[in-house]
Order: sequence, then C-alpha cells, then structure tokens
Amino acid sequence: MQCFVVLPLFLLLLNCTPNSGLNICTTRGVSSCRDCLAVHPSCAWCSQQDLPLGASRCDLRDNFQENVCKSEYIEYPASKMDIVEDKPLSNKESSSKSDFTQISPQKMVITLRPDDSVVFTIKVRQVEDYPVDLYYLMDLSNSMKDDLSNIQTLGSNLARNMSTLTSNFRIGFGAFVDKPIAPYMYTSPEAIINPCYGTVLPPCIPMFGYKHVLSLTDEVTRFNEEVKKQHVSRNRDAPEGGFDAIVQAAVCNTKIGWRQEASHLLVFTTDAKTHIALDGRIAGIVQPNDGECHIGSDNEYSHSTILDYPSLAQLNEKLTDNNINLIFAVTDVVVDLYKKYSELIPGTAVETLSKDSNNIIQLIVDAYGKIRSKVELEVRDVPEELFLSFNATCLNGEVNPGLKSCTGVKVGDTVSFSVEAKARGCPDSKTKTFSIKPVGFKDTLTITVNFNCDCSCEASAELNSTKCNYGNGTYECGICQCYPGHLGPMCECKEGEYNPTKQDQCIPKEGQPVCSGRGECSCSQCICHNNDFGKVWGKYCECDDFSCVRHKGKMCSGHGQCSCGDCICDQGWSGDYCNCSTLIDNCMAANDLMCSGRGQCSCGQCECTQPGAYGNTCEKCPTCPDACTFKKDCVECQHFKRGSLLKENTCDKICRDEIQLVETLDSNDKNARNCTYKDEDDCVVRFQYYEDASGKSILFVVKERECPKGPDFLVVLASVIASILLIGMVALLIWKLLITIHDRREFARFEEERSKAKWDTANNPLYKGATSTFTNIAYRGNPE
Repeated sequence: MQCFVVLPLFLLLLNCTPNSGLNICTTRGVSSCRDCLAVHPSCAWCSQQDLPLGASRCDLRDNFQENVCKSEYIEYPASKMDIVEDKPLSNKESSSKSDFTQISPQKMVITLRPDDSVVFTIKVRQVEDYPVDLYYLMDLSNSMKDDLSNIQTLGSNLARNMSTLTSNFRIGFGAFVDKPIAPYMYTSPEAIINPCYGTVLPPCIPMFGYKHVLSLTDEVTRFNEEVKKQHVSRNRDAPEGGFDAIVQAAVCNTKIGWRQEASHLLVFTTDAKTHIALDGRIAGIVQPNDGECHIGSDNEYSHSTILDYPSLAQLNEKLTDNNINLIFAVTDVVVDLYKKYSELIPGTAVETLSKDSNNIIQLIVDAYGKIRSKVELEVRDVPEELFLSFNATCLNGEVNPGLKSCTGVKVGDTVSFSVEAKARGCPDSKTKTFSIKPVGFKDTLTITVNFNCDCSCEASAELNSTKCNYGNGTYECGICQCYPGHLGPMCECKEGEYNPTKQDQCIPKEGQPVCSGRGECSCSQCICHNNDFGKVWGKYCECDDFSCVRHKGKMCSGHGQCSCGDCICDQGWSGDYCNCSTLIDNCMAANDLMCSGRGQCSCGQCECTQPGAYGNTCEKCPTCPDACTFKKDCVECQHFKRGSLLKENTCDKICRDEIQLVETLDSNDKNARNCTYKDEDDCVVRFQYYEDASGKSILFVVKERECPKGPDFLVVLASVIASILLIGMVALLIWKLLITIHDRREFARFEEERSKAKWDTANNPLYKGATSTFTNIAYRGNPE
C-alpha cells in the first residue's frame, strides 16, 4: 500500500497500517460509492445488497474477503499509465536532418482515481549538430549607429564561428525603433521626414515601429548586404519599442521563416530600456496587444499605432509557443534591467554588449552555449485538479528532488525527470489534456488524463426502486439513496418522526449530546445541520470542514483541506498546518548546490548553518573559504583520490568539475583563477579554476607537483668541511689582525717614550772607559 508524505503523521498511520484498528475508510461515514473512492486510494466499495451485519460498505480493499463481499461487487478502480508513443531518442548517427527526437516518450494516457497518483519518467537528450535559426533583431535608433557599421560582416563571421556547433545554420535580420506617433516621435513636418532635422546629426530615415528586413537564409552574405543598406532613425523618448518587435518576430512564422525542426534563437540588441504594456496610454493607445502577426506587404508592423505594447507574460507565452530562445544582448547601462526580465521569461540569456557591438559574435556563441547547457521542463495547460511534482536526475545519476531542470549538460548527454501526477479532485470534464516540453524544444510530451471518479455500479441504478420502501428512493450501488423527506437504510422513515426509544442510537458515547449537538435524531439516524462556517457530517455529526488549525488566518495555511478536524495537505506541503513546503526549488543556488552547500532546506527556505553565511540561498559569506579553498578539496578527491570529501563519500555530489591535466597554467586568461596549496606530502599543487560559457566548471591541474627534495650527503659533507675551513681561516685572520694591531700599538708607545727622553752627552754617569788605572798604595817605588 502506498503512503503519502503530504498527510499528517496520524493519517499516515491510518493509511499504512490497516490492521492497527484505525481505518480511514470506515471512519469517514461516507454514504455513496463515489464519496468512498474519494476518501483514499486504498478504499473500496461493496455494492452487494445482502452485506453481512456489521460490515462496512466502504472499507480497505484487503478487508473485503469473499465471505464478506464477492469480488464482482467490489468497486476498486485502479490508477494506471499507458504509453501511446515512445520513439527512441535520437543521436548524431541515427538522426536525419529533418527528424529529431529529443524527448521520450511522446504521448501517454494516465487514468487516476481521486487522491491517487502515478509516476512516470521523461528522458531528454540534446542532439548533436542540431539545426539553428538565428534572427538578429536590432535597435536602429541613432545611438546604435556605431553598432550598425560593426555588424556589416556579422553574417559570414557568425556562420564561421557557429560552424563548430552546427553544420545547418541560417540567419535573418529585423530592426525596430518605436511607435511612430506622438509623443514617441517628433511631429514637425521636417522631423517626420528626417528625425535628425535641426541637429548636428547626419540625416536619418523616417521613424518606424518594426520592419522585417531579411528572412532566415543560409546565404550569409545576403545578411551582410542587407545590413549595409540600413540607416538609423531617431525617436523622442529614451525607451524603445523592442517588445513589439519581439512578438512580431516570434509569431510571424511564415515571414521570418522559422523551421519546425530547428533551434530558434532571437538575438535582441539595444542600449536602452523598452516600453511595456500600458505605456501606450500616453499616446492614447488603449487596445491591448493581441499577439497576432501584423506584418504588412511592406514588411513593416502595420498595427504599431493601433495596439499597445505587449506584457512580459504575453512575451513569455509567444516565445514558448514558438519554441524561441531569446538572447538579450544589451549594454552595461541596462543589463541589470534585462536580467530581471530574463528571470520572468524561461529560456532566455542576458549578455553584456560593448558600446559598439564589437563583441557580438562571441556573445552569441557564449549565450547559445549557456542555453544548450540547460534543460528545463515547462508544463502547459495542466488541469487545476492535477498536481505535478518533479525529481531531476542530471549528472552522475544523482537525483535532485523538487527540480525540473538540469544545468551543465553537454550536447549528447541524456537527463531524466521523474514526474508524479496526483489527482486532487474530479473536474466536470472527466478527460483533460496537458503537455510537458523542454524550454526551447519543438519536442513535446502530450498527456491525456482520465479522471476515474465514478463507480461502474452507478450505471445500473434503479429509480423509484421497490427495494427502497416502495419507491421512496433510488437503489444504487447496494444502498438506497432516499428522496427528500425520507430516511433510513431502506427509506422506511419520514423526517420529523420522533421515537424516544431510538434516541440512544444517535448518541456517540454515554453522557454526550445527541448527534454531537450539531444535528437531530430522526428514525435512529442523525440529520446533521450545516452552519455558516461549513459542512457537518458523520454518523454522529462529529466531523466538519472548519475546525482545523489556522495559520496566518488561513485554514490549513491555504494549502490543504480540512476534513473532520484534520488538515489533509496538498501535494508539495506538509506539517500539521500544511505550512511547510516540500519543494526545494527556492533552495537551489546558482552553483547547483543545496543552499550553496552552507545550509539546509527547511520548508522550502534555506537555513544557513555555516557561520557568516546569509542570503536566500546562503550564497553570501564573507568569512567562508574562497573558490580556491573550496576547489582544493575537489582536486584532492577527484584527481588524487584522497581527502575529507572522499572519506565522507560526498565527492561526486559536491564536485562536478572536469579535471584536465596540463604542463603549465595559462596566466593570460582573465576569467580563470590561479590557485596554489600544499598537500599532505608538503608538495605544492598548482591548479586553475575556470568556468566556461555553458556554466561548466573546469579545473586545469599541473601534472607535476613541486615537492621538496631530500638532502645530498656529499653536498652536505663538502658544505661542512668548507664551513670548517672557512671558519678556521676567518679565525686566523682575526687573530693575525689582533696581533698586528697590538704590535703596532706597542711600537708606537716605544717611539713616543724615546722621543720624550733628554740625554747629557758631556758627562754621562753611566759611561765607563775601556781601561782602568789602579794605584798601589803599598808600592814605594824602586830604590835606586
């Protein structure tokens, strides 16, 4: 048995545990087969006349044993799905030039009973070498004069660049200014002929709304020739009439030449704002834009002064109906405005145009790459009684719940979407048709829904049946549907008849009021009284649809139905008050991470858990790691097969980058970020983070890490010896220097003392002669 998470917990127990004694089918007090089937998909109805005493006609399917209700009397319609057309997806080799299949299946029929659902899968693959039709829609007001001269060779140059993406390319051209009526234009006779009259500007051509110049053609030189023939004009106010031109270019298929089997690109170039719906009132134009083609025989928009400007919703509708991807190529002055427009129009891209349009070729190629890299499903004409929920399986087989788009898809990749379709009611028309298609694709899945709300036994109903007390009611599906004024299982009683002995049968429990105080007992049966608040029902009038909890003043938050005091939430909502959204679209950040990887999605809103993170998707975080720090972990787990992400088994979920090994990093690319870090081996790893035009992240990693080398023994030994010798020589030199200084000081001192000495050369007391004379006092001479 299937359980639905959108129901409160106690209802889940009722639905999922039929043997627990709690049975949602028997507690609702339904009185008809149709009401029984609407209670829950697990409920069945028994139309057998002689039902055993105490058995309930509305019960769980498994509770109807053969001895209770025979199988041929059991009403239990089952939901089912039948695929009517399912051609295989095309690839480059199997596709012809005129027959591509990019979505599978193409047609299906689903049958749903109330509150039941079926799940089916849609596969999408963008075919390689898909034909491209590009219509260049240009603002020809005087401020775009330089741009006009720069696109005169656009056709051939663009075809050359697009040849890498497709071999089947066609290009067309159209121009616009604004509605040729006051106050948008100058109205003097001279200015009507030459709007640049009385200025220093060169002559201009008369003002026009929109004119179709060149139908889509593969002769790209014709584009160059037609552009050279064009001249600018001049309007009075700042905004232009570009939205008029977009609608005409989208809906005039015959004039423009859009091919059904091609990708349609509409390039819109301007340097100004644009008028939108209701701006035409300034000129007295009050008739709304009808969205029809009004290009006359002169190839100009004939209703420019009759119909108002289109609205954004109308613009979106016409672009979607004709499978057109719009590229806003606008200058930086107005790029923020057109980005806001783009958020409201699926399948659009916004690129910044240089002041003279010299970057238009690369701009178109980049924008086309971004458009092709995203697959987004769009639902058209879905019935109000049907609720759809999506789960996307994009890259690496990872399921993204609540999403119906995939980004970063390469041409040739296959993505799939699981879709649950649930019936929330029964429309007047039991058969409805809606479609699901990828934005910008011609391929469509058409789905026919059959709402199975009736019981087959209703077809054999007996009016004025004798089984109902001789004609007091209609016998239908095993019971009597009594006519007004009659009550009882067989319509045997009349309203107003009072029998005190049968009052106890209308009291739920002893001590409680009759019929819960919200009805009266007649013929042993409670007749419930509805009131101004809502409906009252049940065997004892115990149920109503107005006693549920309110949230912000709304019953069940406005996202569910009140049944017997409990909120039964719509698909996509949960909680006791049905105030918690189960969708996660608003939690997905631009990097395809839930809450930018810095929080968790709760009730459809991001709760940032990373300190310092804030924003709707926790995308702002001044204190969080930068791109290099974040991508470092991806390099570690994707290339080196290590790191925290690999241990946590979250590498494939968080890191979807393409790793390319290079010898050196290109330092000239301004759009790339060079990063460096040291790994666990103390080696320096260098890589470059780059995001291409399609949004795909590429990490260029240098093959060889810069690791520190071990010491060389001989070099170390030689260094030590050399150091010792050097230190010894330095010590000797210092010692020699000190000795020399000391000797010189002593010699200087000696010289100084000698110069100060004064000697007496006449009588030197220290002088001694060479000989000495001695007298012998004992000698008396020689006697002669």
